[in-house]
Amino acid sequence: MQKPLAAIISAGLSKFGRLDGMSLREIFAVAAKEAFDSCPNLNYKEDIKAIFIGHMIESSEHQCHTGPLIGDWVGLPNTPSLRFESACASSGAALRSGVMAIMSGLFDIVMVGGVERLTHLKTSEATEYLSLSADYALEQWNGFTFPALFASMAKAHMHKYRTKEEHFAMVAVKNHSCGAKNPKAHLQKEITLDKVMSSKVIASPLKLYDCSLISDGASCLILTKPELARKFTDSPVYIIGTGQASDTIGIYERDDLTKLNASILAAKQAYKMADISPKEVNLAEVHDCFTVAEILAYEALGFCKPGEGGNMIENQETCLDGCIPVNMSGGLKSKGHPVGATGAAQAYEIFLQLTAQADKRQVSDARIGLSHNIGGTGSTAIVHIYKR
Repeated sequence: MQKPLAAIISAGLSKFGRLDGMSLREIFAVAAKEAFDSCPNLNYKEDIKAIFIGHMIESSEHQCHTGPLIGDWVGLPNTPSLRFESACASSGAALRSGVMAIMSGLFDIVMVGGVERLTHLKTSEATEYLSLSADYALEQWNGFTFPALFASMAKAHMHKYRTKEEHFAMVAVKNHSCGAKNPKAHLQKEITLDKVMSSKVIASPLKLYDCSLISDGASCLILTKPELARKFTDSPVYIIGTGQASDTIGIYERDDLTKLNASILAAKQAYKMADISPKEVNLAEVHDCFTVAEILAYEALGFCKPGEGGNMIENQETCLDGCIPVNMSGGLKSKGHPVGATGAAQAYEIFLQLTAQADKRQVSDARIGLSHNIGGTGSTAIVHIYKR
């Protein structure tokens, strides 16, 4: 197994959901405070040397320059701070950049995170802003919102592999079951297969319960050099692989709508760097912005062969007691999807799992975890691999 690239020594997460009355900076401060309080050996004002923040939609806040804003609000006004925008993979990109900053030797300790506030908008406004991460001129302008784009991918998968609508619904049922055990999840309630199947059609075959939520929330991680980690905690989590790739921004240019090509490439990079195979992963947090996306992720990450994702969820292989538990946090589907915060929030869940802090959703004896974060319809894909 490869030498670690960086170590996570602490992590924090705000509640996800409708956080009325809280500003963007206040939401992030909640996540940062948890990370600081959980690591008493860290003198954050002296030790943290750089900040990397994911934030997608500046227009919704009428606020650019999120990096210095966040640095100022958490008590680090003179610390170099950068904002990353890569659609829903914004804090995944921030995390990868934080890892590279540590690997470069330029910084010993950095803070990585993400934040988004969207529930104050009308649904139509939020939908328009989110759709800007697809091809505005040739997709959004012609009526393709993200439910429609992922519905096209779902239809293609159903046609090519005989995947059923029930398979997508099973993903929702599983993730809501996990989200019900997560006190920070947006929707903490279980649902039935019948409830999903009978819910309102949003873009056939995707229904209401196949779609992730518009959420507010923030996530925060503290990274350091692997050799320094045990100065701060007895239970660090090491990042041992990272990969990133891109695909065409419009799905109309892709040869096969049943594949997340950028995810396949990013995963291969991360596995090679970590020197492991997909079979060695004990749990994963994947980007289930729509239920079909989770099934596509199973296949892209090598957990099963192409076309077998539906069978995987039907056989309960990705449930808590399955061979590869996926989205024990509840995923974007139940935990929530504050887009700028999602990538680092996935890493937060892996950190909890690998340090045995996940309570009722804890995966037994988890040693290696993976997070998979995409932007748009998979135009950006970022994969990280972790070990305890």
